[in-house]
Amino acid sequence: MKTSLDRRWLIVIGTIIVQMGLGTIYTWSLFNQPLVDHFGWKLNSVSFTFSITSLALALSTLVAGKLQDKWGIRRLLTGAGIVLGAGLIISSQVSSLWMLYILAGVIVGAADGTAYITSLSNLIKWFPERKGLISGISVGAYGTGSLLFKFINGSFIESVGVTQAFFFWGLIVLVMVVGGSFLVKEAKIAQELTVQNGIVQKDYTVKEMLKTKEAYLLFVIFFTSCMSGLFLIGIVKDIGVKMAGLDIATASNAVALVAIFNTSGRIILGALSDKVGRLRVVSCALLVTSAAVTVLSFVPLNYGLFFACVAAIAFCFGGNITVFPAIVADFFGLKNQSKNYGIIYQGFGIGAISGSFIATSLGGVIPTFKLIAVLSIVSVIIALMIKAPGNGKPTTKVKRNTGKINSLTPDTRAS
Repeated sequence: MKTSLDRRWLIVIGTIIVQMGLGTIYTWSLFNQPLVDHFGWKLNSVSFTFSITSLALALSTLVAGKLQDKWGIRRLLTGAGIVLGAGLIISSQVSSLWMLYILAGVIVGAADGTAYITSLSNLIKWFPERKGLISGISVGAYGTGSLLFKFINGSFIESVGVTQAFFFWGLIVLVMVVGGSFLVKEAKIAQELTVQNGIVQKDYTVKEMLKTKEAYLLFVIFFTSCMSGLFLIGIVKDIGVKMAGLDIATASNAVALVAIFNTSGRIILGALSDKVGRLRVVSCALLVTSAAVTVLSFVPLNYGLFFACVAAIAFCFGGNITVFPAIVADFFGLKNQSKNYGIIYQGFGIGAISGSFIATSLGGVIPTFKLIAVLSIVSVIIALMIKAPGNGKPTTKVKRNTGKINSLTPDTRAS
C-alpha cells in the first residue's frame, strides 16, 4: 500500500521538528563564558566540550543505521530524544569538567548524531524524486534550530543562570525530538534494486561501497567542504577583529551572519541540485569557497569584504553538507543510505578537529586558508571527473511504471 502525499508531508513536518531540536547543540558557544564565570574553569577547557560533542556525533553515525534496522526509526528517535534531553538535563548538576565532557559531550553528541543521520536518510527515502530539496529542508531545519535557540538559550542563561539553562534546554529538546518522532514513519525500500530514469541501479552495502574508489573520492570532497566551513565558524569573530580591524561588537555580528547564510545555503543549493546536478552545485560551491579564502589570505580586508567572504563560505558550506546525503544515495542507492552516508559523514568529524590542528602546524590562520583554497580546487577537479560506480552503465533496463520493479516508492507495510 502506498502512502498518500499528505501523509508524506506529515513525515516531513515530524522530521523538521526533530531536526530543529537536534540543531540546538550548535548554541554551545553561548555557554562557554558563563560556565567559566560560574565554575572558574579555563575557557579552552570548557570550549573543548563541543569538540567532544562533534566527534561523538560523527562516530555515532557509524552505528545508527544498524540500530535503526533493529529498533525501527520511531523507537530509535524516541530513545535518542530521551537520551539527548536527559544528557542536557543532568548537565545542570555537573560539578567537574569530566562530568561535563561525558554528559554534554559524549552522551549528547552520540544521541544527536544517531537521530540526525537516521531521520535525514529516512526522509530522503520517502522523496527519492526530490532528494536534494528534501535534504535541504531537513538539514535546513537543523540550522534553523541553532539560529532560533541562540535567542532562547541566551534568554535562559540570562534569566535563570547557566546551570538551570541546561535543564530547560534539555526539557524542550526532549519534547521536540520525542514529539516529532510520532509523526515519522519508516520508509522501507521494497527491493534491493532501485529504478531511476528507467535504469535498474544497485543498492550497495557498506562493504561493497568501500570497495569502490568513488567512496574515497567523495570522502575527500566532503572533508574539504566541512573543514573549510567549520574552521571559519570557529574563528569568525577573531578574524573580524584581527584581520578586518572591526570592533568586537561588529565582528560578533558575523556569528549571526554565518547562521543565516549557512541555513540559506542548505535550502537553496539543496533544491538547486535537483535541477542542475549535485556535483555541479558542489563544484561551484567549492570554487566560491576557494575564491573567498584566497581573498581573506591576500587582500586587505574592510567591513564589506570581510562580511561578503564570510557569507559566501557559510552559504557554500551549508549547501555542500546538504547535497552530500543525496549524492551518496545517487551513487550507492537508497536502501543502505544511513549506513553508507555514516561512513562518508566521518569527513565532518575529522574536518571539525583538523582545522585547528592544521593552523597550529602551519603557524596561523592565513596559511590554513591557503591550504583550504588548494584543497578546494583539488576537490573541484575530483567532483567534475567523478561518476557513479560502474560509470553509469547498469546492465538492466525496465520500462517506466510497469510495476515490475518500483523501489522508488517506500514500502510502508513494515510500519
